[in-house]
Amino acid sequence: MALLLRQSVTAYVAIGANLGDARQRAREAFDALALLPDTQLTNSSHIYRTAPHEAQGPDFFNAVARIETGLTAPDLLDALQAIENQAGRLRPYLHAPRTLDLDLLFYGDAQVLSPRLTVPHPRWRERAFVLFPLADVWPERVSSEDLMRVAGQGIERVPEDAPGVA
Repeated sequence: MALLLRQSVTAYVAIGANLGDARQRAREAFDALALLPDTQLTNSSHIYRTAPHEAQGPDFFNAVARIETGLTAPDLLDALQAIENQAGRLRPYLHAPRTLDLDLLFYGDAQVLSPRLTVPHPRWRERAFVLFPLADVWPERVSSEDLMRVAGQGIERVPEDAPGVA
């Protein structure tokens, strides 16, 4: 009996954290994504620091990962939520501070609209914390107009050798 291999899809995952050692948690998220079954981390953005946008709490550390995955979009969402849960993610209310937030931005060319998942992410063009790191890993997708539209949101790239910030 022949083994059928699922074709891989390029997906983009936004990473954010603002509780605990948020910068380190963002770095660890890249490692966790690389360990998912049938998945390979193919590119990772710089880490950016932003003030909370439509959220509360301390500053966020944000990034974007590009992965190749054989997981379906719903299975990938389940895996992302499992990583969040392992990082101690709680959801006491909408936009609560978080130890880790993983959002599926794009899943190949797929358009998904379900009660659990919307892809492409519906607000990806409205958030500097998504657009700047996304431009690191997929520059063709982010236009200068997109970046100008969010310029007032305040974002700074964190130097690679900067000391950890909690």
